[in-house]
Amino acid sequence: MIKSAAAGSRVARERSLKPALRYDPVLLGAVLLLTMSGVVMVYSASAVYASARLGDGLWFFKRQLAGAGLGLIGLLAVMKFGYQRLERLVVPLVFLSLALLVAVQFPGIGHAAGGAKRWLRLGSLTFQPSEIAKIALVLWLSRSLARKQDRIAIFSVGFLPHLIMLGVFAVLLLLEPDFGTTVVLAAVTFGLLFVAGARLTYLAAVIGGAVPVVGFLVWHSRYRLQRVMTFLDPWKDPQGHGYQTVESLLGFGAGGATGVGLGDSHQKLFFLPAAHTDFILSIVGEELGFVGVAVVLALFAVLVWRGLKAAHASPDAFGCYLAIGLTLLVSLEALVNAGMALSLLPTKGMALPFLSYGMTSVVTSCLAIGIVLSISGGSGGFLKRATGARQ
Repeated sequence: MIKSAAAGSRVARERSLKPALRYDPVLLGAVLLLTMSGVVMVYSASAVYASARLGDGLWFFKRQLAGAGLGLIGLLAVMKFGYQRLERLVVPLVFLSLALLVAVQFPGIGHAAGGAKRWLRLGSLTFQPSEIAKIALVLWLSRSLARKQDRIAIFSVGFLPHLIMLGVFAVLLLLEPDFGTTVVLAAVTFGLLFVAGARLTYLAAVIGGAVPVVGFLVWHSRYRLQRVMTFLDPWKDPQGHGYQTVESLLGFGAGGATGVGLGDSHQKLFFLPAAHTDFILSIVGEELGFVGVAVVLALFAVLVWRGLKAAHASPDAFGCYLAIGLTLLVSLEALVNAGMALSLLPTKGMALPFLSYGMTSVVTSCLAIGIVLSISGGSGGFLKRATGARQ
C-alpha cells in the first residue's frame, strides 16, 4: 500500500512538472467565429457566380472549407508546438520565403492574374508566397530585436539590419507587384522598432524619406495613380474605373441597419466584381447590414485586444515582439480591406483575414493567431521588467 501510494504521488508529481497547454479562450473563440463566418459568407457570395461560370455552385465553398479546416489544424499544431521552438526555424523560414518570392518571377513557375504575378501553382492549387513571407519577416524581426535589446538605440545594430531585411522583402514584393503588402510590412516593421525602443529620430528620418519614394512609385505607375484618382472621386466614372467602389458602396447602402437577409444579396449577381474575395465585407454589409459589419469589426477588435494581452503575458522578449507583430499584421490587413470596401482607402487587392476567399490567406491567418495563442499562456514578466528598466 505504501509503495503504491508513493508510486502514485511520484506519477502525479511528474505530471505536474509537465507544462500544461494554456491559451486564451477569448482569442480562440474570436478566431473560430471569424473563420466560420468566412466559410458561410464565401458560399453566400460565390454560389451564383460559381454555378454560372464553373458549373458547380459549391466550388469556392468547398475550397474555403478545406482551407479553414487546414488552417484550424495548423493553429492547434502551432499552439502545441510552441512559439519558443519556432525561434530555431526562423532563418530557414526566411530563406524559404525569399526563395518562393524569387520563384514567382520565373516563367512557367509563377502564375499571373489581374495584372500581377503573385501565385505559384501546385497542380490544381495555387498559393501566394507573400502570405508566408509576412509571417517569416515578423518572426525574423522579433528574434533579432529580442537578441539586441540592449543595443537597439545603436543605428548600425538595432536599426539598419532590420531596415535592410525589410528592403529585401519589399523589392521582391514590388516586382510582383504587390504595393499594399509592402506598405503593411513596412508599417509592421516600424511598429516593432518603435516598441523595441529604436530612436524616434531614425524612424522619423526613414518615414520622411519614404514619403517621396511612395509618391514617385504612385505617380509613375498608371494603375496606382488611377486608383488614387478613383478613390478621390469614384462617382466621376461610375461605369468605368469607379465601378467596383460604387457597387461596393451601393451594397452597404442597400443593407441598411439589419441587411436584406443572408443569401439575398443583389450585388453578388455579377454586379460587384470580386464579391467573394477582396469585397466580401460589402456582401456582409448588404446581407447582414450595419449590425453584421459591426460584429465582424468587433471580432477583429477583440483579436487586437487579446493579441496585445498575449504580448503582455509573454515571459520573454521574443514572444512579446512576436505577439505584437502578428497582431499588428492581421489587424492592419483587416483595416486596409475594410477601408477599401468603404471607399476610405484606394482599392487594393488585399484579403480580409479569415473571411475572404483564399486558402493561403485563411491558413496563414490561422497560423499567425495560433502562434499568438501559444504565447498567450505565458505568465508575463517581460514587459514589466522592460518598463521598469526604462524608467
